[in-house]
Amino acid sequence: MVVEILAFGVQADERPLIERAFRGHGDIRCLDVFLNLDTAPITAGHEIISTSVNADLGVGVLEILAAGGTRMVAQRSTGFNNVDLAAAGRLGLTVARVSSYSPYSVAEFAWALTMAVNRRIVRASTRTRDFDFRLDGLMGRDLHGRTAGVLGTGKIGEAFARIAHGFGMRLLGWDVTENPALRDLGMTYVPKERLLAESDLVSLHVPLMPETRHLIDARALKAMRDDAILVNSSRGGLVDTAALVGELRAGRFTGVGLDVYEAEAGLFFLDKSLEPIADDMLARLVTFPNVLVTSHQAYYTEDAVTQIVGATLENVLDYRAGRRSENVLVPRS
Repeated sequence: MVVEILAFGVQADERPLIERAFRGHGDIRCLDVFLNLDTAPITAGHEIISTSVNADLGVGVLEILAAGGTRMVAQRSTGFNNVDLAAAGRLGLTVARVSSYSPYSVAEFAWALTMAVNRRIVRASTRTRDFDFRLDGLMGRDLHGRTAGVLGTGKIGEAFARIAHGFGMRLLGWDVTENPALRDLGMTYVPKERLLAESDLVSLHVPLMPETRHLIDARALKAMRDDAILVNSSRGGLVDTAALVGELRAGRFTGVGLDVYEAEAGLFFLDKSLEPIADDMLARLVTFPNVLVTSHQAYYTEDAVTQIVGATLENVLDYRAGRRSENVLVPRS
């Protein structure tokens, strides 16, 4: 009997990659809707489902999955802060994630945000579309010789730092574990407060956990230089958005590039252009001329998505064979 796998939150560009990878390994049905309390009932009868980073995998959804016969959740992302792991274990659900994929996809996009806000690319593009070719308000700064502060120096943070080194920047790092390769590159590890105070560019590359939520809070923001650039391509909950808006209203920061937002669930990956935005904080944030917000697309390269899909397939095959890999967050009971 062919087992149908249900995949939620599948983007149009992602669908052919998923269908091609799973060909010969079972029937996979791709849905563009996200898994939440409203959509969870359609999982009934599906032993295996796959979810995206913005899926709701809280206890309420997990109970519906378990009651409907689901036994395995294969999440197509590295982060798993959206999953109630304790509830999944109690309900007998196996949960797996993608532990790694191309670090260059996120690191390069973080640099795209950096350059865009530093050199006012969006404003310049908008002007030229209107045949306004003035340079007023478009002055940026050389990054060569300035300081890049990297919070989180794992694979993505290392890739980001290597690009910064290529620009000729001084490197400061902060992490619970130092990366020897970056020390060899010339990075100096310092306390977070010193990194924030001395950096012209601060980029976040740490996972979202209880201890890192609002890592960049009001106190951290005030410690940063008034003309600094802040980039977050990791997880929205790392930044206290209300505190950030307060600092922006005070005229601080050369630029802020955000690919993630702490209340992005229910917004990002969806077309909300014809609806009123009820999120006042996001509506305020996007009005600042020195802020660029994108919708969690840093990972979205053909290379990275192909790796994510491949790892998801391996997770499903491991589950079927009773194997356990480093990707398993909650093992098969």
